[in-house]
This record gives sequence, C-alpha cells and structure tokens, in this order.
Amino acid sequence: MLIYGFHSVGSRLRRDPGGVSELYVDARRDDGRIRDLITLAASVGVVARPVPATRLDALCPDGRHQGVVAMASAPEPITDLDALLDGLQGPPLLLLLDGVTDPRNLGACLRVADGAGAHAVIAPKDRACSLTDVAVRTAAGAAENVPYVMVTNLARTVVELQERDIRVIGTADQSEVNLWEVELTPATAWVLGAEGSGLRRLVRDRCDEVVSIPMAGQIESLNVAVASGIVLYESFRRRSIQAP
Repeated sequence: MLIYGFHSVGSRLRRDPGGVSELYVDARRDDGRIRDLITLAASVGVVARPVPATRLDALCPDGRHQGVVAMASAPEPITDLDALLDGLQGPPLLLLLDGVTDPRNLGACLRVADGAGAHAVIAPKDRACSLTDVAVRTAAGAAENVPYVMVTNLARTVVELQERDIRVIGTADQSEVNLWEVELTPATAWVLGAEGSGLRRLVRDRCDEVVSIPMAGQIESLNVAVASGIVLYESFRRRSIQAP
C-alpha cells in the first residue's frame, strides 16, 4: 500500500520501519522538514530515494503527497484486546464502532481518537472496515499510533470491558440524557454506530448508559467521525479538569 505525507510516513517510520519497503522523496526539496524525514529514515535503516516530482504525482494523483511517498505493508489489526488493556498505564479511554464500514469514516475516527488520547479503536470482525490504504491515508498517521482492535463479538466485548470496571456509554439521537449531563468515569468506552443505522439493539442494550449529543440546528444526526470527536474530546476535557 502507499502512504504519503509527512505525518503518515513519519509515523510509520517511527512505529514500524520494517514494514516500509520503499521511500521516495521529491528530489527538488532541500528544506528542514524533508531533511529531518530523511535523517529519521536513515536512523531506522530505510533509504530515501530522491525522484522527480512527476513520479510522486503519478503515484498519488490527488497531489497531496507533500513530496514524500512510501510503499509499505498494511497495518495489521490487533486481535488480543486483553493483552492491550493489561499493558495500559492508567484508566482506558476507548472507542467502539458498531457497523462502520466506510474507510474514510474509519480513518477519521482513528484520527480523532489519536487527538483525544484514546487508547484503542475497537470494531467487530464481521461488520467493520479493515485498515485499507484509504483508511490509513485518511487517518494521516493515526493508524500508526492508535491500536485498531477487531473482536469476534462486539456485544460480548462490551460485557468484558464492564467486567474490568470500564463504563460503556452508547450514543443514540433519541436518548433523553445528553452528553453534558452524563457522568463520566476515568475508565470509559464510547460506542457509536454508523450514521443512519445507529447501534444494533443487542449492543445498545449492553451499554451502561446511552446518551444523545445536543443538537441546535435542523439536522438529526452527525457523521460518526464527527460524533466520535465530540464524545472523546468531552472525555478528554473532563479528564483534564480532574487531573491534579
């Protein structure tokens, strides 16, 4: 798969340099940012090959490569959630996605999860998008930083998280309890469904609480990535207030 742009390529070089098979940089660039990337690549054993900009443009027709393109293996989803949780220091902040199959939505969710300090994004194996190159590019480096965990049964995973004293909160437009009113514990897992279909009933019924996002306009729902950003950053905000 192709990875391009400084954030995505830099993140992959730092996290999994062995997965990078080729690294191309714009031969015309000789600024500090490109030199730093080349130095980073060299430090992890990856050689940056200067090539004409036209070659980069051919690889990335949308033209947003910033003069940096890497050929790399696709990131592998994590399957051992218990091992990930056991290795965390401090209370977990998690994002569970139920029925999100669009790679751009997944990439955007990974990006906001990274920004809000979430420890993982979790999705079911049978009703979810994999880490495609579109998802990875949309994530802009977050796919290299935020673990993407694929589980066999999301409803069962909700129960397993609760057994670890992680409070699981779903979202639904019809809920009378809104985001500003709900109690948020330090260990929280948010569960969001795809726009339109929302959470499956079994998953929703397993949640400790279901809340709505306050809406002031005429639309009835938000894109799942936007909604994820709102709830995760509300957790981030309250954690910041409570921090000593």
